Amino acid sequence: MKKTILITGASSGFGLMLANKLHREGFTVIGTSRSPEKYLEKVPFKLLRLDLDDENSVESFTRELFAYTKQLDVLINNAGYMVTGIAEETPVEVGRRQFETNFWGTVRVTNALLPHFRRQKRGQIITVSSIVGLIGPPNLSYYTASKHAVEGYFKSLRFELDQFNIKVNMVEPVWFKTNLGENAVSPDGHHIPDYDAYRSRVRAVTQKGIDEAESPDAVVSTIMRLIQTKEPKFSNPVGKMTGMILFLQSYAPKMFEGSILKSVKTAK
Repeated sequence: MKKTILITGASSGFGLMLANKLHREGFTVIGTSRSPEKYLEKVPFKLLRLDLDDENSVESFTRELFAYTKQLDVLINNAGYMVTGIAEETPVEVGRRQFETNFWGTVRVTNALLPHFRRQKRGQIITVSSIVGLIGPPNLSYYTASKHAVEGYFKSLRFELDQFNIKVNMVEPVWFKTNLGENAVSPDGHHIPDYDAYRSRVRAVTQKGIDEAESPDAVVSTIMRLIQTKEPKFSNPVGKMTGMILFLQSYAPKMFEGSILKSVKTAK
């Protein structure tokens, strides 16, 4: 029997692409959106309302989910967004909101569904993180911190859930052509002139990464493989140069950091 899969943030971008692919492959797909009414006639799968930042929304979503289906095999934590900007210039409140969605929102949904997985003594939680959850590039401090937090949380949680036959997996993509970069939040904060030249260069590097990004097909394929693998790996970096990036960070940190500094210094 094909699995029933829940994908948060499935009304647009990568989440929509993944949901459509799984639906075509014969899986039962349930997606979430903050405004599902806008997309109901555009998607071939069930779409439920969910606001990760709202505890009441998570509770009502959980009730609606299990009123709709008694079976749930896989949770894919995909919803989130990205804050960009120089760390010192970005208001702390902006960082708090980044964590509220990317970290606490992911935790809320996961905790809401764990009782179901524990009762059935099986399940799988796949969380879409980012390569920046494993490294620390400039201009993405709060986004990077939120992804490091997600990585750490699930790294510990997987040991606790092993006794219930609940698998926990992370997917860490590099830049891919999704709406994440297009929808990135760059809030107006305290402008510090000392950063003017650097800010311009680092934005150019970030934009270059977005412009040269690959199609997200590789990420979709990775998640499909994780769903169908008996013993999937916990950490799954995806994209060109991920192996080299992580190797250099671990075994040649000066070379790794030097390459980042050089890319910023030479950006135009």
